[in-house]
Amino acid sequence: MYYDPQDSEQSHSPPAKRPITEVQAGSSESFKRARIEHEPEKTLDATEHEGPSDTPAADTKQGKRDAAGWAKSRRGKVKDTKNKGRRRGTRDQDKDGEKEGEEQSPRAPRLPKKQSALLIGFCGTGCNGMQIQPDVRTIEGVLFDALVRAGAVSSDNADDPVKVNLGRAARTDAGVHAAGNLVSMKLITTIPGVKDWVARVNEELPQEIRVWGSVRVQNSFNARMSCDSRKYTYFFPSYLLIPPKPGSGFQRAYEKHAQSMQGIVPLDSSAHSFWSAPESHSSTPMDDLLRKRSWRISSDQVELIRRTANKFEGTHNFHNFTVGREFGDRSNQRHMWKIEISDPAVYGDTEWISVLFHGQSFMLHQRKMMSALVLSCRTSTPSQIIDELYGPRIVMIPKMPALGLLLEYPIFDSYNKKVTSINEKLEPSHPDYRPEIDFEKHRESIDAFKQTFIYDNMRCIEDRDGVFDAWMRSIDSYGGDDLLYLNPKGIIPAAAVIKKGEKRENPFKEKRKFDLTSFPDKQGTPTIEDDEETESKLNKSRLEDMEG
Repeated sequence: MYYDPQDSEQSHSPPAKRPITEVQAGSSESFKRARIEHEPEKTLDATEHEGPSDTPAADTKQGKRDAAGWAKSRRGKVKDTKNKGRRRGTRDQDKDGEKEGEEQSPRAPRLPKKQSALLIGFCGTGCNGMQIQPDVRTIEGVLFDALVRAGAVSSDNADDPVKVNLGRAARTDAGVHAAGNLVSMKLITTIPGVKDWVARVNEELPQEIRVWGSVRVQNSFNARMSCDSRKYTYFFPSYLLIPPKPGSGFQRAYEKHAQSMQGIVPLDSSAHSFWSAPESHSSTPMDDLLRKRSWRISSDQVELIRRTANKFEGTHNFHNFTVGREFGDRSNQRHMWKIEISDPAVYGDTEWISVLFHGQSFMLHQRKMMSALVLSCRTSTPSQIIDELYGPRIVMIPKMPALGLLLEYPIFDSYNKKVTSINEKLEPSHPDYRPEIDFEKHRESIDAFKQTFIYDNMRCIEDRDGVFDAWMRSIDSYGGDDLLYLNPKGIIPAAAVIKKGEKRENPFKEKRKFDLTSFPDKQGTPTIEDDEETESKLNKSRLEDMEG
């Protein structure tokens, strides 16, 4: 039904007569619309209409007229007050037990909100990643609920995080840990009766999720876009660099395709010191694991890893190290500032190595970078294979277990320089003063948290369940063509190339259990089925939102 705002001031019915002012021929007034003089307003019954007058204006839309040909009015109609005063996402009070006609409690006073950045840390075990999702436990979901209970998010906004402009600097996969991450949103930072609201939020959080501090940021601040770079660390046992066990499916695949790979001689791992030992000939996987934990890497192998890792530095096309991206997609171009390999360190019985990645941004499933690094080094594949993986051919790179990945913290150098320049003329008490974002202020608390909830937890799970060994045995047992690019010549054979839309025989199947960071049952088997991971088809905007 068409509604004219002027109807509220004019009669419900069209005027009885429309006197038209005469205009002399040739006058410019002939191009003006006729002046309409209305009679005093009348009150008519719904069934009572005066006779038709002159033809209505031509610009009235068809189907929006009454019987007299005039635009319909809502005067006299019952107004629809069903959603009056409602905002998007507001809960329906009737569903909460407040029925129409019952006396409702007065609304809480509105408290001012400020655009704020929360510096947080968490152990990702038991959570389905960082980003808030319906019906599953996530870091953001737990944090947001705690903010609501603490009063930093009002009850009006409690049902929709979009209302408070929730954003994150870096997204983490399921089970991945973070010593430092940043989420931004509009928060109530002056809560009645609460002296330290950050401490109050921490009281509502489980011990494995912490808020290190809060920073008042500019209203235009965007957590992801304002972030210049991120630092991640990946920890893994050095025994992953032991070559595949002789007679494994991995070695048989090379023997089968040796002639078609330009004279490549299949890797003979039986000569390796670990597999040449007499006790390895009839050993069980558990026997092998016990020996692997006492194995130590040589300095030459450490230098080999460092040289190979250097191939990641600079700007490259990382389309093979993620999912859902075509080679020509410009967003595949990512810049890695520095890759650092630590000296090996022994904890308990196992020797560990850490790899620090400092990059501008990371694509979804960045653990594929670690996998390419480890798998190429253990199979004596030249480092040039990393350059080949930047090319247009598509290959399958498995993901390393989520257990070893840790987000150190995001970096906001550009934002800090901008606010420092503005702050030069302001006192800290000035309302426009904005502090820098600095995780180092909380270094003592962060390091203590990392040791207790991340490092100790990671090593305990590996000692108990042998997650990394189980992952490597799943690689070595594969006898198909997808991993044939791991060879002594550092080339990608045609058999290993994946062609879009073409079905492959015996494709490599990833196991969901390696996306977990804990194996609940005593046998080291997760409580979910060992189905291969089927990557959903994600659109570009969704992929960007899932990257960090």
